[in-house]
Amino acid sequence: MRIGVLGAGQLGRMLALAGYPLANTFVFYDLSGSPSVGLGEIIIDREQIYLDDFLSRVDRVTYEFEHLPVAVAERIAAVKPVHPTPRSLQICQNREAEKTLFGELGIPTPEWRMAESADSLRAAAESLGCPVVAKSNTEGYDGKGQAVLRSPEEAIQAWANIGHKRLMVEKFVEFSRELSVIAVRGEDGQVAVYPMAENVHHEGILRYSIAPAPGLSPDITAEAKRYIHTLLNELNYVGVLTLELFDTAEGLVANEMAPRVHNSGHWTIEGAVTSQFENHIRAVSGQPLGDTSPRGVSCMVNIIGEHGQTRRILELPYAHLHLYGKAERPGRKLGHVNILADNYEELVWRVRNCAEFLPGSPEFSSSLTQGLKSGMADPTYRL
Repeated sequence: MRIGVLGAGQLGRMLALAGYPLANTFVFYDLSGSPSVGLGEIIIDREQIYLDDFLSRVDRVTYEFEHLPVAVAERIAAVKPVHPTPRSLQICQNREAEKTLFGELGIPTPEWRMAESADSLRAAAESLGCPVVAKSNTEGYDGKGQAVLRSPEEAIQAWANIGHKRLMVEKFVEFSRELSVIAVRGEDGQVAVYPMAENVHHEGILRYSIAPAPGLSPDITAEAKRYIHTLLNELNYVGVLTLELFDTAEGLVANEMAPRVHNSGHWTIEGAVTSQFENHIRAVSGQPLGDTSPRGVSCMVNIIGEHGQTRRILELPYAHLHLYGKAERPGRKLGHVNILADNYEELVWRVRNCAEFLPGSPEFSSSLTQGLKSGMADPTYRL
């Protein structure tokens, strides 16, 4: 099948690498003017004048990044199957629409308000009670377009720093850790869910994802599955969907969703029977879904800003290096390393060993490392 991908970055690259063995071909439609996919056929079209040419070369279309013009996806959907639906794209681009949908579906979220000026931001902070997190209603990702207000008096500066005409203001959530659940839904309605991942961020960017997330109760796992099933069915979704969650004393609280393969699911390339990328391709091309079971325990380590000592990482028998062919730049995702182990104690040692070769990597600290220190986690846990 000829699969068209809106966007031409590293996620599209990994989708193609997973789809080629299934006899698919790929055409990437790039609106940015700076594609980094490095393979397949690429159509660069910043002015959207070659869209018909793109459509003539593909059978079905998906996307690797949600910050795309919804009008383009809707125009394509009029003549070709587009998965996920343009509605999914539209909702995920708008925090207010997203949180509203969560509320309608009974998925808990932080208490929130909208602000359209520095004065209304201050009023929202006073109403919710500080600290609050102010986020641009659209276009924000990897911590961009966000500010934490410790007092309402910080509203003027936060409004100026974010520089967006409309902000979502969320009451700060007391959480023990950040989690994500990734699921895939086929055209026939079949759903497969991956083990949840525990995610560690540093300066707004994901640095580590541990899967399966340690110490999850059956109730929490069932809760996450219920939420993601509800979203998949409501959106008539086809493909991979990711839901980011806060683990709190009262249960799970939803942060946001992403209508695509996700950074916190990169561990599945070596750490699951079928990767998120292959399952997304299977879903959008109408094929049966693959097994989402884990292969032992895994941790994904993002390579940010500098490549570091990749030769040393290649010497590690338990590490799997993935580079995106990008030039170094502060804050840029250049690649990732997947580390596999038979148990969590072994995983911690291996991750810390690998991180030594990656400049700027924060200390590997998580509920897993805290549990091992206190003896709460079972260091011999095996799957």
